[in-house]
Amino acid sequence: MASARVPRSPAPPVDAGQPAERRPWSVPVAVLLVLVGVFATGAGLGRVSGPLDWVAGTAGRPTAAAAAPGLADSRPVSLAVPAIRVSAPVAAVGQAPDGSVDVPPLANADETGWYDRGPTPGEPGRAVIVGHVDTKNGPAVFYDLGKLKIGDRIEVTRADGDVAVFAVDSVEHFGKDALPADRVYGDDGPPGLRLITCGGQWVGGRTGYADNVVAFASLVDTRRP
Repeated sequence: MASARVPRSPAPPVDAGQPAERRPWSVPVAVLLVLVGVFATGAGLGRVSGPLDWVAGTAGRPTAAAAAPGLADSRPVSLAVPAIRVSAPVAAVGQAPDGSVDVPPLANADETGWYDRGPTPGEPGRAVIVGHVDTKNGPAVFYDLGKLKIGDRIEVTRADGDVAVFAVDSVEHFGKDALPADRVYGDDGPPGLRLITCGGQWVGGRTGYADNVVAFASLVDTRRP
């Protein structure tokens, strides 16, 4: 699917562990974020609509969480979500050849993927981490994502040794054609985090699950482990 791409301002310098091909944010119009793989009931592609159909000027839903200072650029290496017993590595994922967002392979269904064309967790803007909900063999890393509650903590350990601590603002379901890209993506505004997986009814085919589950979170603390 053809898309228009509008570059943002250059990204900050990256640390030594940053993927060399990280590029500035762009704005593909009506592109799909793809969660590729075989899900619980058989082969199929779980697709998340509109990943970078992003328009500037909407910073997302207000949050009551206390603001924390933003961090410099450093890639995430691990993710911990104690409320749903998640402790997982984070791999960088980019764009697939069709312009969609890639994900970890199903063989690594307990691994999460940070979208490396956007902010790193703790930087200003909205960092995005995706993960599978399940496979034909059973639950995957974000199987319980929809059970998160407001205020639950999410900790992202970064390559520079800092831990970015986020608090959940909301957990919401969206139809695959109704993902609010302006709330999910972008490099403006205070540091935020979006955890995304599939959910809702299984419809099969190239859609997979009918919905996306998105946990919206804001940075509340930074620390060293």
